[in-house]
Amino acid sequence: MVSDLRSILRVAQGKQGQPSAIILDGRTLQSTCESGPRAGYDGYKRKKGSKVHMAVDTLGHLLAVQVTPANEQERAQVRSLAQEVQHVTGDTVTVAFVDQGYTGQEPAQAAQEEGIDLHVVKLPEAKKGFVLLPRRWVVERSFGWVNRFRRLARDYERLPETLAGLHFVVFTVLMLSNAAAILQSS
Repeated sequence: MVSDLRSILRVAQGKQGQPSAIILDGRTLQSTCESGPRAGYDGYKRKKGSKVHMAVDTLGHLLAVQVTPANEQERAQVRSLAQEVQHVTGDTVTVAFVDQGYTGQEPAQAAQEEGIDLHVVKLPEAKKGFVLLPRRWVVERSFGWVNRFRRLARDYERLPETLAGLHFVVFTVLMLSNAAAILQSS
């Protein structure tokens, strides 16, 4: 249902039914006592919790999600995310835009094995204040959409599969409200 709804919304917005480009990123959710045993410490964000790795299309719709302890590297999840994305889209994805957390030969090779070229979007050298990075802002906007749902602001779940499933439920709700707005305007 999620895949069909995503395809309908993409066609309604003038895009192909299945994406050819995706954006990968991860965010750390602070743990609660429910998720405590599987929580790890993210040294970069200085939080103990779980890391949610997401793959979204260029419109911000969720394609794949993985939940790991926060101490796992983003680059280690490229292979599983790429496999899931290619399975969901029917091998149509050829490009993935990522941040500097995905640099290195291993993630590039893992994506290449699935037929995806990894493009690292780097920060400008003379960065002052907030800089809007091309393509990368889409996944950050998707994280913002998810943050509006209290249940996903922290990791309250015992099982990582439940947390991943809730992400798909939230994106289904968001896509249904988007579809309703498109239907009312036509």
